[in-house]
Amino acid sequence: MPTLDLNKAAAVAEPVSGGEQLEREDTAAVGAGLDALEAHVVSRRPAWKRFLGGFYPPLIALLAFLGLWELAYARKWKPDYALPSPSSVWTTFAGMVSDGSALTVIWTSVSRGLIGFAASIVLGSLIGLSLFRFKWLRAAVGPLLSGLQSLPSVAWVPMAVLWFGLSSGSIYAVVLLGAVPSIANGLLSGMDQVPPLLTRVGKVLGLGQLGLMKDVLIPASLPGYLAGLRQGWAFSWRSLMAAELIVRSSTLGLGLGQLMNQGRDLSDPPTMYTALILIFIVGIGIELIFFRPVERRILSARGLTPTAR
Repeated sequence: MPTLDLNKAAAVAEPVSGGEQLEREDTAAVGAGLDALEAHVVSRRPAWKRFLGGFYPPLIALLAFLGLWELAYARKWKPDYALPSPSSVWTTFAGMVSDGSALTVIWTSVSRGLIGFAASIVLGSLIGLSLFRFKWLRAAVGPLLSGLQSLPSVAWVPMAVLWFGLSSGSIYAVVLLGAVPSIANGLLSGMDQVPPLLTRVGKVLGLGQLGLMKDVLIPASLPGYLAGLRQGWAFSWRSLMAAELIVRSSTLGLGLGQLMNQGRDLSDPPTMYTALILIFIVGIGIELIFFRPVERRILSARGLTPTAR
């Protein structure tokens, strides 16, 4: 027996006006569109295509920059002690890489930066949670924290030397003072942007203050928190370089900042430029290796970025 389509039967059995017919057609069109969206499958580009797509534009920009640099050197826009040739800088850079000294200098600075940044995450997160939990504390300390965030990190170096002398303590103090305000404000901003509906749902489910923090507010505020962490790392890396440029001692080892200062003291511009290039490479490397993948994962889990990226 042939099956009967109830919708078609109802449409035949009951005469409808022109307005009702248009309304039904519009509803059917909207439903078909929603079905098409749900059935749409986003194609994911192969990893090698995504790599090449992100590799060529920076490479072209780098080649253009090197061309301008070579042109400026050939035209003698600046004397050699201010603007060395790209080939002399490359020779110094390749020599430091080949003998392993570049890796040693990088590790000295990166290890300091990671230790200081880890301590900044703990301290900044505790401050951010406290300011969100206690409104009176936020009213008292919040403006001061924003003022500390806008203060240049290099301004803390002389004070840190007075407090801790020419030691690692002064370097870590500058890193903490540069990164903690950004991390605390990032977490606080992310938690402020959590929809109140999520908090109400958590309370209905019987979550207390600790449960709301752990299971609702912190997970929902991860995008803003990650932005604060990224900014905190940028400030801590800048603070570290400023501290290494000023705080010099034979007991501290040779970091990237000390390497640049050494090139200045020895009137060796290629070494100074090599240190600058290594600082830049570390900054880009941390962004590409850690922050970019974590950000992509967090945002993709919330449907904020296409999975094809």
